[in-house]
Amino acid sequence: MQQFESNNYAALCGTVGGAPELSHESRGERFYRFPLCVGRLSGTEDRVNVLVRERLLAETPLQDGARVAVEGEIRSFNNRSGVGARLVLTVFARAVTPAGAASDGNLVRLTGTLCKPPVLRVTPRGRRICDLMVAVNRRFGHSDYLPCIVWGERAERAGAWDVGDVVSLEGRFQSRGYVKQTETGSELRTAFEISVSEIALT
Repeated sequence: MQQFESNNYAALCGTVGGAPELSHESRGERFYRFPLCVGRLSGTEDRVNVLVRERLLAETPLQDGARVAVEGEIRSFNNRSGVGARLVLTVFARAVTPAGAASDGNLVRLTGTLCKPPVLRVTPRGRRICDLMVAVNRRFGHSDYLPCIVWGERAERAGAWDVGDVVSLEGRFQSRGYVKQTETGSELRTAFEISVSEIALT
């Protein structure tokens, strides 16, 4: 039976957006990365990266356009190359299975600690939004630092919380385009974050 982290769980179903490419090798094992396109009810889609062990690919070969379900956890790492976002998020797959005609799905459940002061703000359209950075522990003393956004009344409540507070949340792993001003001009980049639908202190 497949084991999943109780404080960091992700289940997504969507369409493979490109053939898997070698990401890196660790302890003699190869890891591959591929984009997964997951539709939203609004008609737009999130294009997120999935990291998968070579042995899982051997069990479930992936082709561009294939429908798959992925279970695992959200991982973060710091990009020190100077190209693209500094904090990079991926879905670390622990199970990949053919999805057939199953509908797109995107569910994330996290329990972690607020490691930065919440930032409460108002969008140009007058909607309240709160930015949270949640540190989620994993085995061997590591932690993943995951940016989360909370909306409306939940944002107002989250804005009053403190660093060190432990929260449990449910939401979706989403991608969002933005324009980054650099020394050479404007660049279109992609940010990844957890859009929160339910959240509470624990």
